[in-house]
Amino acid sequence: MSKLRPPPHSLLDKYRGEDFHPLYTTSVTVRGGEVADGRASGIAISDDGELFVELRLPVELGGVGGGTNPEQLFAAGYAACFHGALSMLAERAGLSIPDASVTATITFGRDPVDGLFALTADLNIHLPDIAKVVAEELVRNTERLCPYFKMTQHGIQSVVGLTQ
Repeated sequence: MSKLRPPPHSLLDKYRGEDFHPLYTTSVTVRGGEVADGRASGIAISDDGELFVELRLPVELGGVGGGTNPEQLFAAGYAACFHGALSMLAERAGLSIPDASVTATITFGRDPVDGLFALTADLNIHLPDIAKVVAEELVRNTERLCPYFKMTQHGIQSVVGLTQ
């Protein structure tokens, strides 16, 4: 097994190209499962096989629970990405934040605009033993670096295709 290590600092170097420059791509496929509904009984499998998750509709939405759901997966990805960006910037600034934590709260609810569904996302960053003014600057800088934060603020390019 390889020794765990943080990402290289070169990821903080600014890119100066004109087009989006991909660094990593992954795919996750969801199949419908027992009731042929990916949200209620699906299986999510990544293209490399490292992610294998049973999806279940939460009890609060009328499901049986007993598995994870898209909101939990999104919250995990968002919190992990923000924490990673926060850690990289802290290290670059010579700050030690071993007890830092990021909690993402994702809420699934009704959209008053169209009457259907929408998500809200809240982050809570815990930086013990860091002066408030320093912590605030670190969080502001992390907002500029974290692609999940940028996505929640400005949207994401998305293309939907149909394969038959």
